Amino acid sequence: MKILKKAKDNTFLIVVVAAYILMFILKPDMGVTSIKNSAYYIKEMLMIMPVIFVLTALLDTWIAKEKITKYLGKESKVKGIILSFVLGSISAGPIYAAFPMCVMLHKKGASVRNLVIILSSWAVIKVPMLLNEAKFLGIKFMAIRWVLTVIAIVVFSWITSKIVKDEDIVQKEEKASGLTLNRESCMGCTLCTKNYPEIFGMQGKKAYIKSFDSEIDKERLNQTILACPVSAIRYNE
Repeated sequence: MKILKKAKDNTFLIVVVAAYILMFILKPDMGVTSIKNSAYYIKEMLMIMPVIFVLTALLDTWIAKEKITKYLGKESKVKGIILSFVLGSISAGPIYAAFPMCVMLHKKGASVRNLVIILSSWAVIKVPMLLNEAKFLGIKFMAIRWVLTVIAIVVFSWITSKIVKDEDIVQKEEKASGLTLNRESCMGCTLCTKNYPEIFGMQGKKAYIKSFDSEIDKERLNQTILACPVSAIRYNE
């Protein structure tokens, strides 16, 4: 049963490994190339994602929820759309770096529509990319493509907001004794279990809150909360 549970928890990984094995059997050259490309992207993610997690945690601490709701929430309207385009366009790094940032923004009140705009802008109309596009394809091509892309993003963001509701992307949270642990955001770094093993444990690749009777050491808990790279732990007395 444990083996089946492990297999179920790692279905995606098993499918990927099986695909690589099949590729090596049918087309060895393609298999070698795929491994090299995968190694390159994994190395890139290991270099970029820790920085993104730290930056996300800092922004989560520094920026009040009221500000996010005001400027990127459902009532932000045109100013929210413009700000979302600006945020996505000036951001650096690959698109997967935007996902933890968007989780944090949504948690603080950003609307689905504005999240779609940020992600889409990050992916296809970043300023450095536009400059290179103008250099190689010409300013006219870049400008027309930019205008049409912006229009398409606005339309698709509106459609997405009508189909995807906030509750569809609400994070799974575990609560106990004033503690809240967002298991969806948890990246399995185990820092919480090392800093406060009496309260936090690991279940699979996610942290969980243990049953405990002892009084919470607030100073120690606060250090544990600050250590979490994705701000997955909260405490309300």
